[in-house]
Amino acid sequence: MLERSTRDLAHYTTVSPPLAARRALFAVLVAATMAGMLWMMAIALSAGGFGILDALVLVMFALTLPWTVIGFWNAMIGFLLMRFARDPVAAVTPAVARIRGDEPVTAATAILMCIRNEAPERVIRNIEPMMADLVTSGFADRFHVYVLSDTSLDDVAVSETTQFGILTARWRGRIALTYRRREVNTGFKAGNVRDFCERWGDQHELAVTLDTDSLMPGAAVLRLVRIMQADPRLGILQSLVIGLPSTSAFARLFQFGMRLSMRSYTIGGAWWQGDCGPYWGHNAALRLAPFIAHCKLPVLPDDSPFGGHVLSHDQIEATLMRRGGYEVRALPEEDLGWEENPPTLIEFVRRDLRWCQGNMQYWHFLTWPGLKPVSRYQLAFAILMFVGSPAWIGLLVLGTLMAAFAELPADVIQADMGIAVFVLVLVMWFSPKIATAIDILLRPDLRRAFGSLSKFFVSIVAEGVFSVLLVPIMWFGHTKFLIGLLFGRTIGWIGQLRDDHSVPIFVAVQNFWQQTVLGVVALGLLAATQPAAIPYALFIAGGLALSIPLAVITSLPALGIAFTRIGIGRLPEETEPPAILEMIELPAIIVAASKPRAA
Repeated sequence: MLERSTRDLAHYTTVSPPLAARRALFAVLVAATMAGMLWMMAIALSAGGFGILDALVLVMFALTLPWTVIGFWNAMIGFLLMRFARDPVAAVTPAVARIRGDEPVTAATAILMCIRNEAPERVIRNIEPMMADLVTSGFADRFHVYVLSDTSLDDVAVSETTQFGILTARWRGRIALTYRRREVNTGFKAGNVRDFCERWGDQHELAVTLDTDSLMPGAAVLRLVRIMQADPRLGILQSLVIGLPSTSAFARLFQFGMRLSMRSYTIGGAWWQGDCGPYWGHNAALRLAPFIAHCKLPVLPDDSPFGGHVLSHDQIEATLMRRGGYEVRALPEEDLGWEENPPTLIEFVRRDLRWCQGNMQYWHFLTWPGLKPVSRYQLAFAILMFVGSPAWIGLLVLGTLMAAFAELPADVIQADMGIAVFVLVLVMWFSPKIATAIDILLRPDLRRAFGSLSKFFVSIVAEGVFSVLLVPIMWFGHTKFLIGLLFGRTIGWIGQLRDDHSVPIFVAVQNFWQQTVLGVVALGLLAATQPAAIPYALFIAGGLALSIPLAVITSLPALGIAFTRIGIGRLPEETEPPAILEMIELPAIIVAASKPRAA
């Protein structure tokens, strides 16, 4: 196994002047934009004098800005690279230019599939085509698949033992497969991977990490491994994970928006983050020796609200890998694998709150010695992603009360400057999606891949409305959950319902009545006092007020099937299905093909 010390790598990992200049430019752009937005907001709030409440609104607005402004500049940089760089991927991941794609695979590589209380049939459906691809490549002897189970349900465990035993026998002599189950999931997923490292890590040079819902072609695995072989400085190589075509209306709209935003955002972020890139915990390649040496996670003190085992382990491991002297880079290509997104709003909230709790644990790591400045930024940014949510809800509550008790709207905010701030926030908020959409519209092959021009526009409008409704619901959920965390409430590591299913209205009411009350009260109060403020309040209050019907309607299987057939939220994989998606007989692919596709 290849092992290099931090000292051996020091001359490779020094930040070069061009990268330092990129980071400085990005910092200046973000700081100047935030300062300008705060100045504009301060002027808008000073219409009737600038008091304590105005100052509080300005502080809350400042807390919402980092995510919005950084997203905007990532998208702008990403757009410029997509449009004008000869090879945008090589521009942000230089090792890509070092491989042709036919190099022999020499690194002993483990493929880690981490599961917990999942249907074994679904896991096998996802990994068996990849195994077949690797066997066909002729390099299967360099790979060993490990199914790492943390299943706690006895009936599922029995099924796993039987079915993975059959799978092992079916592939014996062609590609190695090991099934292992821990009865207690100590350390959650990070502990699961650490257990592998302690048992088998020294037998492999690289590992490719997968989640239960990950689907990767063998070609993608080979590409990650070849790039890692080409650059021994790489400690983690994170692929761009995209949504698996779905027949859930909720998932279709969500992942269509993610497909638009992720490419420009990730390319732009990779341009200035460089060797301090992101790690999302799956669909990535790891260099095992430094991962084992540098990336072991501590158990945080239990006497804090964010103590215990680390839930959101991935970005911490990336910062520790970087501290150990190895690069962490993103590979922003869209054909390297897929993941399943939650099929309903309720499942989406559950997953998001687990991330919220995990990201709050990053407070413990902000002051750790030896971390790179960009790594500290990434941890702080991950915290602000959720800390900004109470600020948004606070803006709704305080802004509504200030408007309701003012004699005239002009006593609260200066109209022209207030509208300018509102429009700029919306533009920056949607900028990653706008940037990628423009790039798609300028490329005939991409336009065709998304179905047709008319379907693409309809999908953009539908997803835009969906996002405006969805995001405030998440802000409220984060706010409520963060308050609960301060009093000891935790969510732990919970399973997910991955199959399409309807959300009964009584379940939606049970989950979202508080959001509904806040949204309706805010809009009702403004309707009775300052109706002119309602269009602006809808940006936050609209989604809250409509959270129950949104949860119910977007879960309807019939609506999802209709969206799939019509082409709303269509992804390129539905227009020209990759072989692996046809092989697993994905329902969305079958439904999408049931009607003629537009040329």
